[in-house]
Amino acid sequence: MPVAAAAWSAAALVTLTPALAGGVAMVAWLCVGAFLLAMRGRGRGTWQRHAGMAVVGLALVAAATVSSHVALAQPQRENVLELSVSGGRAVTLEVIVVGKVERRTDGSAAFDALATRVDVGENSKAVWAEVTVRLDPEWLPGASDIDAGAVVVVHGTARHADPGDRAVLNVRASQGAEVLNPPTGIFAATAHLRRTLVASARELPGSGAELIPGLAVGDTALVGADLDADMKASSLSHLTAVSGANCALVVGIAFAVTAALGGGRVLRVMAGASTLVGFILLVTPEPSVVRAGMMASIALLALLCGRPGAGLATLALAVTVLLMLDPWLATSLGFALSAAATGALLVLARPLASGLGRWMPRPLALTIAVPLSAQLACGPLLVLIEPSVPVYGVVANILAAPAAPVATVLGLAACLTPWAPWLRDGLVALTWLPASWIAGTAHTAAGLPGGTLGWVEGWGGAALLCVVGGVIVLAVTVHGDRGRARAARSLAHATLAILVGVMVGTASLGSVAGAWTVPRDWQLLMCDVGQGDAILMRSADEVALIDTGPTDVALDACLTRAGVTRIDVLVLTHFDLDHVGGADAVVGRVDTVIHGPANPEGEDTLQRLRNAGAETVAVQAGASGALGDGTWRILWPRASAATRAGNDASVVVEVTTPDLGDVLLLGDLSESPQCAIRATGALLPRYAIVKVAHHGSADQCVELYEATRPALALIPVGTENTYGHPRQEILDVLDAIGARTVRSDESGVVAVSAHEGELRLWREHP
Repeated sequence: MPVAAAAWSAAALVTLTPALAGGVAMVAWLCVGAFLLAMRGRGRGTWQRHAGMAVVGLALVAAATVSSHVALAQPQRENVLELSVSGGRAVTLEVIVVGKVERRTDGSAAFDALATRVDVGENSKAVWAEVTVRLDPEWLPGASDIDAGAVVVVHGTARHADPGDRAVLNVRASQGAEVLNPPTGIFAATAHLRRTLVASARELPGSGAELIPGLAVGDTALVGADLDADMKASSLSHLTAVSGANCALVVGIAFAVTAALGGGRVLRVMAGASTLVGFILLVTPEPSVVRAGMMASIALLALLCGRPGAGLATLALAVTVLLMLDPWLATSLGFALSAAATGALLVLARPLASGLGRWMPRPLALTIAVPLSAQLACGPLLVLIEPSVPVYGVVANILAAPAAPVATVLGLAACLTPWAPWLRDGLVALTWLPASWIAGTAHTAAGLPGGTLGWVEGWGGAALLCVVGGVIVLAVTVHGDRGRARAARSLAHATLAILVGVMVGTASLGSVAGAWTVPRDWQLLMCDVGQGDAILMRSADEVALIDTGPTDVALDACLTRAGVTRIDVLVLTHFDLDHVGGADAVVGRVDTVIHGPANPEGEDTLQRLRNAGAETVAVQAGASGALGDGTWRILWPRASAATRAGNDASVVVEVTTPDLGDVLLLGDLSESPQCAIRATGALLPRYAIVKVAHHGSADQCVELYEATRPALALIPVGTENTYGHPRQEILDVLDAIGARTVRSDESGVVAVSAHEGELRLWREHP
């Protein structure tokens, strides 16, 4: 374990600060040399007598190897980083796809690739660096040849990735992707197998069909936003894609079948290893899969050599080797979650089962201990993404556990029978049963009252959850009547009681007592929903909501705090996930929905709202209506503008109320349509409040802000978002025109009211 920790620490250091990689590698190799000189001549049994010294030596070698890898790779990465791609400049890349196309949390589709050529203007450069390419989901039906092994040309824009990312560039395709060469050989075969399974599952109804490809081969193309949110809220998200358990299952099956046919140890190991390689190629090497694959390879090698297997040592060796081969795994959340869950099962499951066994039957104790140990280990990492804790996660995992291996085996069998469509479809239909059970468990757990518990954000929240986990482990595992055991148990119980009290109090402030925490006379309220938009406006007794943020949990908490139970007018500016992902929180609570062009996912959202009684109205520039004592007017999109859904088709709404005055909300418009709005002459000479477009990106029309001269500029934006929002360029513009700028990442919830002609500002975090 110390060797793995040294490798991980060194990898994190040099990938986050690559300029240090060469120096760290040099120092580490000098330490290795000094260590070997110090150990020289101490006799043949030195390493056996001083095992701790051997660990130190191996840790130094691991750190030196990891640092050297990054230092040697840095020149190629710098070759790409030297390109001037900022400011929305058009770029063209020729790439080799290395992973399947998957949906991302922002609603886009994305794939990982190796860039071999980058063109920026007249500058064309041969490169060899990893990139991430994002596509509009609308292009996916025509992008079936974009799969691992394909050579693709991408036209769009790019930005430099954050330090620590394996990808050097994040590319946003603006014109789709042109396939030069589709996958060939084994890559073509595996892509065909996945596509036929997805096509067969698509014919079945309900959420169970969405899960089938993910459970079998890790393809999440069918998983919708609702199911994805519920799987996360119920702590079942590891079942929407292939995990280490799938690798263990298929290798175990191959091993058992070979043994049943009379194969010896060597033949069994060869069968298991071959199956493992084929399975990894089929599902593509995700972080959790490569971790499980490396552990399985080490275990098979140990078996072949007749050596005993030690789970924790196997995990440590797998982590060390993988970080040497790919140091950027050190900052991969998927890899960290996989390693943490595996380590927890090896270290915590048995003592937790033993402790729970004092109060319940042993089989039930073990059934609870396995998901509980994984959740205790992974929870602190997950709150870094979403500051909430799934209350029913352990129960949901217990209920879903029996169905997962059945669905995996049946789904994989269906995937491997493309030559017999009748057999494949029959197996997929059988897979639908356990998959539907898992999906139903997720929907039920996510829909229960208090299904998620709000938590402290950031590293502080992760540390606090670690403390809670440690207290739970102590409370369950410490037993005995000796003084120290009694004292430790009493301390754990008291600490746990205090923490539960704090959590219940926090939950009440986010629910029944929420309305006490914001000014009651608010007329505009900017919700803190992370990287997304959700703004409430109130006039007389009517309420408008402009966008819903990325999750229904965050929006529901904001509505509760604001004391809002009914939405008179819901404005969906466009249908990216960060603007409509929380729509389920208002289904059944909306009278009228106004919206712009909708993509297929947007149509699904609108249909859910219509089914619950809302009237939906597609609007264009010139549409208007009333909100209490005020009015609203649509400035964009124009009737003559392109109708394809997206940022530049965002609904721009102007709301005028007697108290606040004129408010302009710009959606996610880029510079060109912003300037087009200004050119129409539809803008008023001055606005009291302007919601800055696209979370304060750099792609802004300066002339629009100079023309509107807002007294208050609102920027809904997520803490430490990966886009660099808000950009300093727009902050400087707003400062130059004298606007007061307020950001949700710094201020939390923001409320604005008007008194005697003055705007009054309240911020959750002054």
